[in-house]
Amino acid sequence: MDGGLRFFVLFALGVAAFSRCDQWTAMARQYALHRKPQAEVRIDYAAELNPQQLAAVQAPPGPALVIAGAGSGKTRTLTYRVAYLLENGISPSNILLLTFTNKAAREMLERVETLLPDRTAGLWSGTFHSIGNRILRRHAEDAGYRSGFSIMDREDQADMLTAVLASMGIDAKTSKKIPKEKRFPKAEVVADILSFSINTGLLLDEVLAQKYPHFIEYQEQIEAVEREYAQRKKSANALDFDDLLVQPLRLLERDEEIAKFFRSQFQFILVDEYQDTNRLQAEFIDVLARDHKNVMVVGDDAQSIYSWRGANFQNILQFPTRYPGAVVYKIETNYRSIPEVLEVANAAIAANARQFEKHLQPARGSSGVKPALVALENSNDQARFIAQRIAELHENGVGLDQMAVLYRAHYHSMELQMELTRAGIPFSITSGLRFFEQAHVKDVAAFLKFVVNPHDEVAFKRMVRLLDGVGERSAAQLWMAVEKALGGSHSPDSFAALLLPEKPLKIPAKAQKEWKQLAHTLEEIAPGGAPLPPAEMIAAVIEAVYDDYLKAKFPNYEARREDLNTLANYARQYREPAEFLDQLALMTGLDSEESEPDRDQEVVTLSSVHQAKGLEWRVVFVIWMTDGMFPTTRSLEDEDAIEEERRLFYVAVTRAEDELYLTYPLLRLNAGYGEMIQRPSRFLTEIPKERLEEWQVM
Repeated sequence: MDGGLRFFVLFALGVAAFSRCDQWTAMARQYALHRKPQAEVRIDYAAELNPQQLAAVQAPPGPALVIAGAGSGKTRTLTYRVAYLLENGISPSNILLLTFTNKAAREMLERVETLLPDRTAGLWSGTFHSIGNRILRRHAEDAGYRSGFSIMDREDQADMLTAVLASMGIDAKTSKKIPKEKRFPKAEVVADILSFSINTGLLLDEVLAQKYPHFIEYQEQIEAVEREYAQRKKSANALDFDDLLVQPLRLLERDEEIAKFFRSQFQFILVDEYQDTNRLQAEFIDVLARDHKNVMVVGDDAQSIYSWRGANFQNILQFPTRYPGAVVYKIETNYRSIPEVLEVANAAIAANARQFEKHLQPARGSSGVKPALVALENSNDQARFIAQRIAELHENGVGLDQMAVLYRAHYHSMELQMELTRAGIPFSITSGLRFFEQAHVKDVAAFLKFVVNPHDEVAFKRMVRLLDGVGERSAAQLWMAVEKALGGSHSPDSFAALLLPEKPLKIPAKAQKEWKQLAHTLEEIAPGGAPLPPAEMIAAVIEAVYDDYLKAKFPNYEARREDLNTLANYARQYREPAEFLDQLALMTGLDSEESEPDRDQEVVTLSSVHQAKGLEWRVVFVIWMTDGMFPTTRSLEDEDAIEEERRLFYVAVTRAEDELYLTYPLLRLNAGYGEMIQRPSRFLTEIPKERLEEWQVM
């Protein structure tokens, strides 16, 4: 049915429906409801907001920077700002609200709807990516795309990059461009490299030098992959997430008519969490606000902690320079924490040279309880102290879900996960999988499992699947060949001999060199069939086989390598590999069966500080407060990095409502070096002693 005929059919059906409706109306009894005239809703802003919030909400048109300290009601301020604009005659369609999550945008609009029912229709709100997508959907052809373009998620992007790598022959096993002993980064890592370059504006060689020095030699090949990937996306009429920022910005910069349209539409632009914006996001705002400058950005420079994913701390710091005449509003009343916690927070951030000075003021009264500074002998004692203190607090009426343990890196939680499991205290992890469930930990453990028990089919298959060109099917075929060749007489020494090239096994061509290396590694960690101590085996496997795989496979190589270093340190407690493997298996089993919380069960939260941002708990433990751990070793010689680490510490401290514990071990096991004395974090020395209560743990 063509469009015209369809319209007439629908029109005729509508007339018939209205005719029947008229007949029923004529037969029906008439009854009138008495409706009260709807009173105009007027918000009493002075009653709802404190003076600092009120000043920001009622700011006149023009550029404005709102520095909202931790726990000061940032979301409330933004919500009331939107309501204030609507009440003062600004059409919803003339307001653009940019956030970092769609959930944040929904929550703000829901709050505005509560204040001003039925007044938000037409207001543009959402993440930078979602707003960019809306603009591109309206102007796809102007941006150089066909209508109905696809948006690729991370998995789609990795699939396309994998196809690009295959088609270009850029592979260490097949390409003359890559040395045979080297591994070219996998698609996921290439995607991470390209994305960081796009979002920061850094050249590819700069990104490689800063974040991926182990891939500098592949710069030429990665640049070629980037060009081919861009061409394939265009041919497929597909965009990745970065394109949802890049392409709208290019469109607005290139097409003045379209830019003028959106500048005219978005008369008032509000931006949440401005300290987390990257180069592209800041430029996107600048283009839209170029004429009227009615842009209000809200954030906290003291909570800028995402440079590792491209956020530019300078955006918020230089906003008054970027927008001459901008008014800076500070909101410093904290509704979350007791005064004793805020005194530590203010001291914690004071040493940063580059910041908007602020001093958090408590809305709550004093409890008389100072934050605790707790030095423990070693990391196991640290874990035992936290588990015991959590149990005591719980007995005294503090819910498990009202307590959190925060750390700088995921591997810092290993001993604590084990101790909580032993103590029967349920916990959830927001910073990733439980330590022993992580892929890289299980990969390395597979080598140890196999030399201890050469009948372990699962360990064998996991181990050989690390080789290039060996998948599930190849691994199964290799295991069957090994079974047949050995006739069931598996032993570490006989299997190591079987792996040597002269043995008649069908090894995939790509894996030949790595297969030989695997044989040598097995011989090294179990010479003559006698396995070495577990810490020595782990170190050997990482150095000989796994480190190169880790670099090529995972974008967060350094974090995963730290996990493995921690595993090796932990293994130093054991001389017998079987005992060590038993402990790993038991802890993993307990993790998955006993400690796995029910959906309605109260649990303690274990989280990296990054993932704790925006959350709060009555009781917070911040662990591993030593130089080299928090702040990290990599940051110690870089002032920019140290300042970001200090901001991260500030975020950790300001998560606590009632009680704060800062803990650190005096000694640390370090593979190859034995016990090392730990220096307390320099951040602790910056806090006046009278602000903390030192605990002596016996």
